[in-house]
Amino acid sequence: MGEDSWLAERFEQQRPQLRAVAYRMLGSHAEADDAVQEAWLRLARTDTSGVDNLAAWLTTVVARVCLNTLRSRRNHPEEPLDVRMPDPVVRTEETDDPAYAAVLADSVGLAMLVVLDTLTPTERLAFVLHDMFAVPFEEIGDMIDRTPAAARQLASRARRRVQGRAPAPDPDLTRQRAVVDAFLAAARDGDFDGLVAVLHPDVVLRADGGATRTRHTTVLTGARTVAAQAATFGRFSPFARPVLVNGAAGVLVSAAGRPLSVMAFTVTDGRIAAIDVIADPERLGRLDLAGLDD
Repeated sequence: MGEDSWLAERFEQQRPQLRAVAYRMLGSHAEADDAVQEAWLRLARTDTSGVDNLAAWLTTVVARVCLNTLRSRRNHPEEPLDVRMPDPVVRTEETDDPAYAAVLADSVGLAMLVVLDTLTPTERLAFVLHDMFAVPFEEIGDMIDRTPAAARQLASRARRRVQGRAPAPDPDLTRQRAVVDAFLAAARDGDFDGLVAVLHPDVVLRADGGATRTRHTTVLTGARTVAAQAATFGRFSPFARPVLVNGAAGVLVSAAGRPLSVMAFTVTDGRIAAIDVIADPERLGRLDLAGLDD
């Protein structure tokens, strides 16, 4: 096997892990794929004879590419949004896809990704790499030209913000689905009290309706406010089917083979703490939803 073929094979072995890192860093499928592709291009033109740990080298490259992307977002935002909705990963509940499992290692939900987007680029890098992928602070510090102690402090600060704002989902998927089904049934029946009962008092609803709206992302908070909005979901219940959204109970609404929305639910302690909705036709068209609306 030639050197180029050997490198290509080693890279493909690492691709799922690299994409998982990039997705958590960026919350965008396209940007994650671009970061991984950039890592391959750099690998192809680099003499790696002195690299002892190729996996760590590639992770460093992807992390630095993602860091630059995050910094560019802050310096040149495309639109003045308070909340950036990440791209969801949608699969059926019967899926058995190793690549999907790698992307969802440690189960990162949409609500978590929304909070990660509020961190500074260096906080996000330190938190994602250390807390999600166990990268040592010595290596993280080298990536961002900081000491290991400074990298540890960045991760600690990010951890406090995440723990305070990103609800931890119930680990039991069956329990999640039962709560989501109760929510959908109440919405279908116009049962306002039933909706309030399955919603956490501080529930957050985030909905990306697309560029035709005054703002892409609408944010509502509080059980009664969200219940009032959720009552309008009832008319879509005949078109809803259960799916996994980032490994958690979710719903895909589609009609005539066309996706209308993807809804992700964060269920905590038996009640819905967050609902994230993607209804932007352009974004839905870019998602991998093939076969999910059959």
